[in-house]
Amino acid sequence: MLFAKRVAIKTLIVVLALLPTMLLPTMVLAQDAHIGSVRTEFRMLGPNNTIEVERFDDPKVQGISCYISYSQIGGLSGAVGLAEEASEASVACRQTGEIVFDADEIEQQEVVFSQRRSALFKNMRVVRMHDLETQTFVYMSYSAKLVDGSPKNAITAVHYGDL
Repeated sequence: MLFAKRVAIKTLIVVLALLPTMLLPTMVLAQDAHIGSVRTEFRMLGPNNTIEVERFDDPKVQGISCYISYSQIGGLSGAVGLAEEASEASVACRQTGEIVFDADEIEQQEVVFSQRRSALFKNMRVVRMHDLETQTFVYMSYSAKLVDGSPKNAITAVHYGDL
């Protein structure tokens, strides 16, 4: 009986140790770079609440970088990846070099960034929309959930044509 309890406790410790790596937010489509963060709330146990700022480059449009900011919940639930993160995110995309893209590969609307925001069913996404008439790429950030998403969103645009 004592042996069974020890095995169960060791198994639980291993699972809890591996849980954060399994539930960390993951990038799906674009490579990102962590730019910085600011602490918004002190937590006695676990990491503090923060606002994170990351950069990702559009995977199909060379010369456009997008900066996204979002809140990160700390504490014990945040440390193990079980916190329900807020739906708000801000996005700003800028021309950071010569804009080069293959027009045949660019869709009218396409997800260019996706990050898991909770252990179950919630994602933050950035969608690129192509406005051919004004020669502009429009980027919109929003939160999607399996059952109901959030209407909160942010938008930015980068013109690539002649003025």
